Amino acid sequence: MRAVIVAMAVAIVLGASPATAAADPGASPLDLADPSVGGLDPALRTAVQNAATAAASEGVTMTITSGWRSPQFQQQLLDDAVVTYGSLAAARRYVQTPEMSKHVIGQAVDVGGTGADQWLDANGSRFGLCRIYANEIWHFELATDATGVCPPLLPDAAS
Repeated sequence: MRAVIVAMAVAIVLGASPATAAADPGASPLDLADPSVGGLDPALRTAVQNAATAAASEGVTMTITSGWRSPQFQQQLLDDAVVTYGSLAAARRYVQTPEMSKHVIGQAVDVGGTGADQWLDANGSRFGLCRIYANEIWHFELATDATGVCPPLLPDAAS
């Protein structure tokens, strides 16, 4: 139990969700006490909360697997990706630098829950939410234009 508490405390300091540290599939979009939710830009947070409510009415549970991240946590994710993918160039396809990450400024969210990413991909523009990268079905940002249309997908985070 002590190890779980320590992991959660470290996660909070680094900007990760304590739910993620405890191997939970994600935080409720309504859980403002979770830094990954509470640290989101208010407009994005409201859009995700509204989308999650609409999804729930259709039987789809949406969670936030990653929202706001500290620069230190973002750097750790990038460092881990370099090890996983073998180079900075390969890692950058999946993980932005802290200086470029929309997560660090609270303007990006990764969603979880069975079917939530597909639901949001099909319905997110109603809430201003758009999938940004072709290789990340879970990553969304407020990005619709004035007519409510999402921009074309970028191939990956390095684009």
